[in-house]
Amino acid sequence: MTVQTLRKKEFTSFDIAAAIPELKATIADSRVNNIYQLNEKTLIFKLHKIDKPPIRLVTEAGRRLHSTVYAQESPNVPPAFCMALRKYLRGAWVSGIEQYEFERIVTLSFNTKAGLLRLVVELFGEGNIILTNEKNMILQALFFKRMRDRNILRNEVLAFPPPSGKNPFKVSLSELEEALKNAGEVEVVRVTARFLGIGGVYAEEVLLRANVDKAKPCKNLTDMEIKGIFDALQSLLSKLSEGNLEPSIILDQDGSFLDVVPLKLKRYEGFKTQGHSSFNQSLDEFYLRVTAVESALASVEVDKLKQEADRLKRVIADQEKSIHEDEAKAERDKLIGDTIYAHFNELQTFQDKLLNANMAGKDWNMLINEALEAKKTGKIPEVYIESFDGRNLALNLCIDNLQFSITLRHSLFDNASEYYERGKKARQKSAGALAALEDSKKRLAKIERELREAEELKSLKPAEIIEALSKRKLERESKEWYEKFRWFTSSDGFLVVAGKDTVSNEVLIKKYTKQEDVVFHAEISGAPFVVVKSEGKTISEQTLREAGEFAASFSRAWRENAGSADVYWVKLDQLSKSGPSGESVPHGAFAVVGKRNWMRSVPLKLAVGTIVDEEASFVGGPVDAVKAKTKTYVVLVPGDYAGKELLKQILKSLMLKLPKEQREKAGKTSIEQIREFVPYTKGTMTEKTI
Repeated sequence: MTVQTLRKKEFTSFDIAAAIPELKATIADSRVNNIYQLNEKTLIFKLHKIDKPPIRLVTEAGRRLHSTVYAQESPNVPPAFCMALRKYLRGAWVSGIEQYEFERIVTLSFNTKAGLLRLVVELFGEGNIILTNEKNMILQALFFKRMRDRNILRNEVLAFPPPSGKNPFKVSLSELEEALKNAGEVEVVRVTARFLGIGGVYAEEVLLRANVDKAKPCKNLTDMEIKGIFDALQSLLSKLSEGNLEPSIILDQDGSFLDVVPLKLKRYEGFKTQGHSSFNQSLDEFYLRVTAVESALASVEVDKLKQEADRLKRVIADQEKSIHEDEAKAERDKLIGDTIYAHFNELQTFQDKLLNANMAGKDWNMLINEALEAKKTGKIPEVYIESFDGRNLALNLCIDNLQFSITLRHSLFDNASEYYERGKKARQKSAGALAALEDSKKRLAKIERELREAEELKSLKPAEIIEALSKRKLERESKEWYEKFRWFTSSDGFLVVAGKDTVSNEVLIKKYTKQEDVVFHAEISGAPFVVVKSEGKTISEQTLREAGEFAASFSRAWRENAGSADVYWVKLDQLSKSGPSGESVPHGAFAVVGKRNWMRSVPLKLAVGTIVDEEASFVGGPVDAVKAKTKTYVVLVPGDYAGKELLKQILKSLMLKLPKEQREKAGKTSIEQIREFVPYTKGTMTEKTI
C-alpha cells in the first residue's frame, strides 16, 4: 500500500488527546499572570506556579494548542480581544483542561472572582476562541458569527458544533461493522475517516495496521478485515489512554519538518525522525519552526524591512544635516556676539552718532549715504557698513569677514544678547536633534539586524533554517552581561555598571572595562567599583555626577548613615594589582596610580521608581536617572528602616503615586524586586524635592 505524505497544517483529534494529559500535569493549579496576542488568531497565556519557572501556553485558533518555551515578541498595543480576556482571566487560577468528546475542541476552565469561566478553543476549520460564564453564556469570542447550525453571539448560550463523527473511544465493533457494510462502493478509507471523525492520516494508519487496502470498496470487506480494522483502532487508542507515547517530528528528505506525531506510525517507517521527551515539546518545536520558515520565506517581510531601513536612512541623513546646520548657526551667532563686544566702543560711538543726528532732524538714508561715502576714505567704523535696511532700521555690517546686522532700535548690549540667545537655542535644538538621531540610529541598527536575519533565513535550506532558529532561541534566553552586576542607564543614555562583591568587582574591571571607560570608587573601604561605559562617546558631566552618586550610595557610607562621601574617578590604566612597594593587592581591590579626579561631598541619595505597561516593573539608581524614565518614584537617603518593612513602605508609596487603574498591576508585584535597588536594604524615604 502506498502512502501519500503531505506537510502537516493542523491539529488532529489524536494530537489533542495526546497533548491534553501532559498539559493537565503542567498547568493545573497555575495562575494567569498575563495574556498576549501575537497575531489575529494566536494567544500566549503566561502562567505561574509557586517555585516553578513561568509556563507559556500557546493557542492558535484552527491550528494548535500546546506549551512553549519560546518567548515571542507581542504587539506594543494589545488587540481588543486580548484586552477583554485580560479583564476576565488575569489573576485567575486554571482549574482544568479537557478535550470535548474526541473532537478538535479544547475547553480550559478558570476559577475567577466572577465564578467559573471556560475558554473554548476550536481547532478545526478557521477556528475560534470563545469565553463563556458559569451558565455557558458567551462573554467574548475571537470571531462572532451566525451559522446554519449554531451562532457565536454575545450573551447567547454556546452550542458545540455537530460531531464530526462517532467518538472512536465509544464505538463498538458492531457499530463499525454496520457503518462499513452499509457504505457499498465507497472506499473504506473515506468511510473510516468520516464515521470516526479521525481524519485521513489516522484512517490510513488504521488500515495500514490492519493490512487493508485503503481503496477497497466497503462492500468487499470481509468480517475478518473489519475485525482487524477495529483492533487496529483500539491499539492506537489504548496507547493514548495509557499515555504510552513516542512523540517525534517527521523529517522530509531535505531535512524540513513534515509532520509531528504522538505515536510511531507505520506510514512513516523509513523516515528520519526527531524524538522528544514530551509531545508538547515536539509540537512546540514543530509549529515554531514551521511558522518561522513560512515567515522567512515570505519575501514581503524582507521588502518591508528594506523599505523601513531606507526610510530610516533618509531620516538620519536629514537629522544629521539639521544638526550640522544648527551647530554651525550656534557657532556663528556666538561669534557675532563676541565680535560686537570686541568692537563695542567704536560701534557704540557710531550708533550714538547716527541716533543723535537722526534726533536732530537728519533723514536715515541721508545719514547712511554719508557713512557709505566716508567708507571710501577708510574712516572707522564706517568701513564696516555694507548696506542699510531702512524698513527695519538695521545696519548690515562686515567685520573681520563676518557679515551680520544690528538694529538701531536696540542697544548694542541687546543686539549681542539676541545673538547669544539665538546661538543658545540653536545649540539646544541641536542637542535635542542629536538624541533623536541616536534613537533613529538604534532603530536602523535593529531593522538592519532583522533584515540580515530575514535574508539569511530566506536563503538557507530548510535544515539550515532550523539550526539558525535554534541559535536565535539561545540568544533570546541569554541575559545581557551587565545584568550580573548592579547597573542603571544614566539620564544621558550611558550604561553604568557596579560590582556587588569582591568577585564581581574583579570581573568587572578585568573583563568588561575598556580604556575609554571611566572607573569610580568612593573614598571608603567596602565600596564597589562603578564603571561608566563610554561606547566611543564623550561621557557627559551629568552622567559623571550620577555615577558618583551611585558609587557613594552603594558604599559603606550608606550603612553608617552618612550624609555624603568623597568619590573619585580614574581611567583603567591607573588601576594596578601591585601596591606601592610591590606587595599584591587583595582580590577585588586595585591600587590607584596617578591623578584622581575628585568629587567632594557627594550626597547619598537614590530613587526607586515603577513603570507600568502590560506589567509593572521597577527601576532604581540616581534620582535624575530614574526621573528620566518615570514620573512615579520615591527618593531614598540613609536611615534606620530596614528589610521588608522598608521595601513595603516603598511599594506602598509608589502605588499611591500611580493612577487608580494601574495600582492593581503594581500591587501584584513582589517587594523582592525592589531589594536590589536599596543599599544594604536600609534607609528612609524623604519628602524633600530633589
